Amino acid sequence: DDLGLLFAPGDMFLVLGIHVVFIYINLAMLFTLWSKPSFRHTARYILFAHMLFNDTIHLAITLALYMLGNLYLFVVRVACASMVLLSSCTFTNAPLNLAVMSLERYTAICFPLRHSELATPGRTQLAVGLVWALGVINVLIDVCALFLTEPSFFLSPALCTLEQLQTGFNIFCFVAVSLIIIYTYIAIIVTARSASSNKTKASKAHKTVLLHLVQLGLSLSSFMYLPIESALASVGSTTIFIDLRYFNFLFLIILPRCLSPLIYGLRDDGKTGTFLCSLLFIWITFPLAVTI
Repeated sequence: DDLGLLFAPGDMFLVLGIHVVFIYINLAMLFTLWSKPSFRHTARYILFAHMLFNDTIHLAITLALYMLGNLYLFVVRVACASMVLLSSCTFTNAPLNLAVMSLERYTAICFPLRHSELATPGRTQLAVGLVWALGVINVLIDVCALFLTEPSFFLSPALCTLEQLQTGFNIFCFVAVSLIIIYTYIAIIVTARSASSNKTKASKAHKTVLLHLVQLGLSLSSFMYLPIESALASVGSTTIFIDLRYFNFLFLIILPRCLSPLIYGLRDDGKTGTFLCSLLFIWITFPLAVTI
């Protein structure tokens, strides 16, 4: 039987607080990117905004599934399937977006004269659309096939849990993205060493790509959730199993999604001050607006 992720109200409020805080931070950074025309028309920041948007949706859906599972609230399967579909889609989008971001930095350093031609806002938005197409088609095929063969399945109530769909396509994506990031990292290092000028920009670029590799590792850690949970199921004590399952969920599902956008956003000298001002501005004005 599904025991839920945890029963302690304190643990539940901790998870809720972490989600609310980091969703707020992501939304504040998104507000900053949207309010500055220079950010809206720059490929690098368009991709960063998409990463924030994707991770915010994933955190919100994860929180919803978490609360439904812990409160044992049954929902119609079509609603559950929609949330799981969106969760799986955003899960796959994360590494694909990192690959596009690495390719953008690779183009900026290795082909600086053609970067403005290749990385236009229109082409960047097209790349974002392709990322979503690849993310959704993987799960949508299975959902449509089930709907055509057994439509009544989606009308029955069910307990919607955090079980993540891990398919061969997801594994292929992570392997392909890893190869792309490693290739762009090596290419940028070679270009930086051979270039006689602008070494500072090249150095920042290969550090950024290296950060993408770290972010990919954080995303990849989510794959360990189900194997570790299966191993924990063999623990004799139910209390110990629930506690270990909670920490497994906290460190492999929540924290990677929270830390990745925050680290990437605040390490950029061009964005840090603006983001901090936006966080402070929204923190002060939102309570005032609600009060009024």
